[in-house]
Amino acid sequence: MEDFDRYGSSVNASQDFIQRITLIVVIIIFLSLLLVARLVYLQVAGFDHYETLSQENRVKIAPLPPVRGIIYDRHGEVLADNVPTYSLEITPERVVDLEDTLSRLQSLLGLSDDDIARFRNQRSRHKSFESVPVKLQLSEDEIAAFSVRMPFFPGVEIRARMIRVYPYGDLLGHVVGYVGRISESDMATLDPDAYSGTYHIGKSGLEKNYEALLHGVAGYEEMETNVQGRAVQVLGTTPPLAGSDLYLSLDVRLQRIAMDALGDWQGALVAMEPSSGRILALASKPAFDPNPFVYGISHKAYDALQNAPGRPLYNRAVRGLYPPGSTVKPFVSLAGLEVLGLGSEHTVFCPGYYQLPGSEHKYRDWRKGGHGTVNLGAALTQSCDVYYYDMAQRLGIDRLQSYMKRFGFGERTGVDMDGENRGLFPNQAWKMKQRKQAWYPGETLIAGIGQGYVQATPLQLARAVATLANRGRLVTPYLVDRAEGGDPALPHPAHDVSALPQIAIRPEHYRAVVDAMINVVHSQQGTAKGIAQGLEYRIAGKTGTAQVFTVGQNQDYKSMHIDEAMRDHAWFVAFAPADNPSIAVSVLIEHGGHGGSVAAPMARKVMDAYLGYTHAVP
Repeated sequence: MEDFDRYGSSVNASQDFIQRITLIVVIIIFLSLLLVARLVYLQVAGFDHYETLSQENRVKIAPLPPVRGIIYDRHGEVLADNVPTYSLEITPERVVDLEDTLSRLQSLLGLSDDDIARFRNQRSRHKSFESVPVKLQLSEDEIAAFSVRMPFFPGVEIRARMIRVYPYGDLLGHVVGYVGRISESDMATLDPDAYSGTYHIGKSGLEKNYEALLHGVAGYEEMETNVQGRAVQVLGTTPPLAGSDLYLSLDVRLQRIAMDALGDWQGALVAMEPSSGRILALASKPAFDPNPFVYGISHKAYDALQNAPGRPLYNRAVRGLYPPGSTVKPFVSLAGLEVLGLGSEHTVFCPGYYQLPGSEHKYRDWRKGGHGTVNLGAALTQSCDVYYYDMAQRLGIDRLQSYMKRFGFGERTGVDMDGENRGLFPNQAWKMKQRKQAWYPGETLIAGIGQGYVQATPLQLARAVATLANRGRLVTPYLVDRAEGGDPALPHPAHDVSALPQIAIRPEHYRAVVDAMINVVHSQQGTAKGIAQGLEYRIAGKTGTAQVFTVGQNQDYKSMHIDEAMRDHAWFVAFAPADNPSIAVSVLIEHGGHGGSVAAPMARKVMDAYLGYTHAVP
């Protein structure tokens, strides 16, 4: 029995051993089948995918940034160029201790905290094998100082780059604008592949508005790399496509004359070609030099610009909103003639004030003793407020606003620049929506002389007077005539003047208004007669004096002692030659007082220069 038990145990052990061996063999066979299946997948089904991954470990793509397009004026003068410069750049993957390297570079070259901060910001958006500028413009002394110590800075090198430069500085800062370092907010809207290797983007002016055309198309290099990821050789190159060159309608010579004419005043001057809308000059003062923004303006310098008296970064020509004052009177005149059917001989008696029926409040004329009985010609020539109070009252604010809108009041002009303000010509619905208040009859009267809620930009008034010079053809102002080169897939500027909208104006009404505007300059009663001396051509113009604050009912503005910052704004709008206009001008001088004595001479200087007259302006 004992032998049997021993024999049974031996048999059971043998069976367990065989079962275990069998299980192991099954597992080995199963795993072998899995391995074979995986090998088949890798070699057949997944071949393309893994070949690509392998290739990417061996080949890297390095971006080649495009050269930015150049900006020219109408005569081919370069307004924005690219020049070679030397920059200090770091390739992060080749630097063992980046913080130590930055610290030593800061000591050696005097890098600012802003330089370091910009480098860190740029580095976060680029691959580790791409070089990132830490300082864009090195002086000769800085190049020499670094060159002798370069062996102690592995991964840091001096590279040649093309950098933006603005030869005319503050003369065109508001027009051309500037490029600056790409920010986080920029990257949120940009195609990262298109801007790979690019460190700048248009931030303002035409540089911003035409960024797509100016930037160009990025290229790339395929580089074979070693196990450390460093380039061994170039396998292939797709060259970048340079950006489009822009040719402007603006004349830099006339722009300088406009800026000089403004002198030390704060204000703006816009000159246009009435038949097309081409902007000939667009000046705003104070101005700023765009060049420091390219290399990275310091926080201190930028804050100084932001807080400087006169706000030099503010483009008054396009963004500035001002009550247009009496410059609206030619258009209000047309509204009375066209909408009310009043004849140009319709008269109003001006005792020096105007009263609404049943009201004791007096809306004063600028001339204390009044103008007596005036028709449209005399009222416009002498800028009689009472005549236009009466005209506005007859029209009503809704009809007046509707007509003024035809000439672009309260609407953006559509100019090819960023940040344009739309201005305002109100009506009853606007006030109820914005102020939750009813419209008062007295507000209609002051809207009729360009005061109250009415606001316009110098560009809007230039467009309005150009439209008048055009006999009602509503032009759209523009700065870029054409673009050449660049990506043909992108839309290029095109201007079709044959399809311009037309405001219907009866010839006799047009003649009545324009004749009165000619008398503004060329008659002894005109408010701009001071610029007529020596004129060899005729100007059709209108002065404007826009109050900055409300004068009390029993106060005399002229006898008041007021701070300069509260003085009236001075306006002058005009076109010339009056019978065959080739230039329209709008001038706004902040706190300049009277348009005829301050703004009008500036406009004449520009018109004289454009029309070829060089004698001195009085």
